[in-house]
Amino acid sequence: MAIIYAVVARGTVVLAEFSAVTGNTGAVVRRILEKLSPETADERLCFSQDRYIFHILRSDGLTFLCMANDTFGIPFSYLEDVHMRFMKNYGRAHHAPAYAMNDEFSRVLHQQMEFFSSNPSVDTLNRVRGEVSEIRSVMVENIEKIMERGDRIELLVDKTATMQDSSVVLTCLIVLVLYIIIASFCGGITLPSCRS
Repeated sequence: MAIIYAVVARGTVVLAEFSAVTGNTGAVVRRILEKLSPETADERLCFSQDRYIFHILRSDGLTFLCMANDTFGIPFSYLEDVHMRFMKNYGRAHHAPAYAMNDEFSRVLHQQMEFFSSNPSVDTLNRVRGEVSEIRSVMVENIEKIMERGDRIELLVDKTATMQDSSVVLTCLIVLVLYIIIASFCGGITLPSCRS
């Protein structure tokens, strides 16, 4: 089975989950949920650990997460399907306690997990769309970083120009102070005592 774990959460509160394997997956997922930024609205994320990849769809104030083998691809169509089914049945579940939907919805997670894992051809178009969307997000992020670097370079150029101007002024000031000190020891501005 390619998708082996799925969870629906509101913040760090797990509303429903299903695991096809035993182990510490739940603990790892809870750490991931704790690290996710609460103010982020809608996004898609991926985290890698060992030979597994955690795929995350955040939408409508909820987090839909699944864990899949690293060879499976990008199962965002599974997460979108789970999102649609959850919203249809429960809405946003603003005040639901932990595991409130687990009895009913863990079966849905399992059924859809088996469907999407055993029928990868169903996911081909959506996988391509997800990959394109992911690439677009990475490109936008990279462009933003380049723009930030450009701003930093401009700031450095401005500071360098200011420092050059300041160094010229400082040099002139040092020469003037030295001349005044020498002039005071040599009897005046024309340096009459020092000429002989």
